[in-house]
This record gives sequence, C-alpha cells and structure tokens, in this order.
Amino acid sequence: MKIEREHDSLLVADQSKRFDCSVPNRWLAFELSVLRRLRFSSVIEPFAGDALLGARLKRWGARVVVNDIARWAWTCGVARVQNNAAQLDESDINLVLEDAYVPRYRLHNAALRRWFGEADACWLDNVRQNIERLPNAASRAVALVTAMMTGDYALSFTAGTARLRQPLSQVFRRLWQTLPPPFDNGQTNTAANEEASALVAEQKADLLFVRLPRPRPQRRWAWRETWVRGDDAWQREICATLANRLGAIVASKQQFFRSLEELLEAAKQIPQWAIAWTEDGSILAEEIAQVVSRLRKVDTIYTKDFSELMNGRATIITAAV
Repeated sequence: MKIEREHDSLLVADQSKRFDCSVPNRWLAFELSVLRRLRFSSVIEPFAGDALLGARLKRWGARVVVNDIARWAWTCGVARVQNNAAQLDESDINLVLEDAYVPRYRLHNAALRRWFGEADACWLDNVRQNIERLPNAASRAVALVTAMMTGDYALSFTAGTARLRQPLSQVFRRLWQTLPPPFDNGQTNTAANEEASALVAEQKADLLFVRLPRPRPQRRWAWRETWVRGDDAWQREICATLANRLGAIVASKQQFFRSLEELLEAAKQIPQWAIAWTEDGSILAEEIAQVVSRLRKVDTIYTKDFSELMNGRATIITAAV
C-alpha cells in the first residue's frame, strides 16, 4: 500500500470554475488530480451531489453514471451529465422569470418560508411554477439548477451584508450567461435517482468513485430538495429508502462501516474503486481503509490537508482487483 500527499502545485491545472458551493474548488481539484492517475473509460458515482465531478469526467471522454437519492442532486446530474445539447435561450429565460416577483394569493410551497423571506420565497415559488412550462426535461433541469444557485446566492447574505444583494432575477440571468455549454462526448451518460447499493449492483464500469456521505448528514441542501419537490414531505421518504444503508443517519461507527461494506460488496464486479473521505474527528481515513481492505487490497492512499477550509484532511483510497 502506498501513501501519497498532495501539494497545491499538483492542483493548479485542475482548478475548475464553480457555480455553487456543495464541494469546495480545491477539494474537487484534489479529486480530479487523483483520478487523472487512474485508467478508466467509464465511471459510476453513486453519491454525486452537484454532479460537477461527473461533468468534468464526461469532458474527459468517459461514460459517466451519476446517482443521488436526493432529487435536487439528480436534477443536477440530468443538467450537467445526461444533457448533451439542451440550453436555455432568451425566450426560455423570459418565460422562467415572468411575473417572478408578483405575489399570489398564497405560496404553492409554503415551506420555503423556513429559509427565505417573503419576497425571496415568492420569487422561488413563481419561478418553480414557470419552469414547468419549459418544453423538455433537460431544459427544465438546466433552469432548476440555475435557480438553485440563485437561491444559494440569496442565502449567502447576512443582515450586515444584505445591502450588497442584487435582485434575484438579475442574478439568475447572470448565472445563466456564465453556464458552460452542454458537451456531447459520444457516450451514453445517465443520471439516476436510486439508493446507491441498488444502483451499483446493476451497473458495469471501469471505476467506482464514492464520495462517502457523513454518518450524521446535516442536510444543508434541505431547502433545495423542498423547492424541487414542491413540499417538505420528502424527509420521511428518504429515511425509509435509506434505512440501514449508506447515507442514512447512523448511531455508531460499526453501523457506518457495515453500510460501507455492503455498498462495496454490491460493487464487486467493478474492477477499480476510489473512496473519498474527509476526516472530521469522528472516523479516521485509516479506519475506512481497513474496511476496504477486507474486500480488496488497498493500492494507494492519497491525502490532502484541508484543515483551513473544512477542519479536516481529505483522503482518497484506491483499490483494484
């Protein structure tokens, strides 16, 4: 087993422009710098989140399958990975932003008021309804992702910085103008919305990339899921689907390790694994490596210190048959 530590000089070429903040720039660059060292033409990412990594791997020419149990993340996968051609034009933007600030008799999704003030909740509610009027699923996904980034923008301000805010419709337009164009790599790239173990058991690929979920997820994306689905009744559904599976809230390390082992057992047909973990003091990367080694010989452990950003060390553990 080999251990390698990454330095900033290795990451410069892999810095990517980011449009939302699910994963920090430098963390994504670290993942890409490690994956450049592996040989693969197809990859499965069962906890894809914002799908920005999958979008980059698609541009490398790989066949990419991204998955996430959260519907907001699946929408990102549709827009960034599965989508090969759909873009929004000026008429689409005008449709999405039509009467965005005009208050209705009541909100379609009253749960938005848990996170947003009255004006922002009204804007998001109206935009969500308008997006459904777009002509195809890929265009709707692109619009949904752009609006989610706009909502994150609204939430990024405090009472002391609120004076610096711009109108959300203006922000939406600016984000739309900076979106990278869709890319067709000639492969059948897909986005799924399934429980991770069930997905990987059915798939064949050269590489499994797993960004491990936290044992006690904080659900910072809860507003996104509530907005995309139209209500906040999703939590019970997701908890039921994830019961005793990786991604659920767990009570002990042992339960987390059992869930990880079950996922890797389901992925035995995939010849290469890359398991990403960021330490937070509760579970060490060495413990993750021990779980992996019970099923397959660990090849290399790559590490990068992110203590200034996330109070932890990022690790990617690779293993191959």
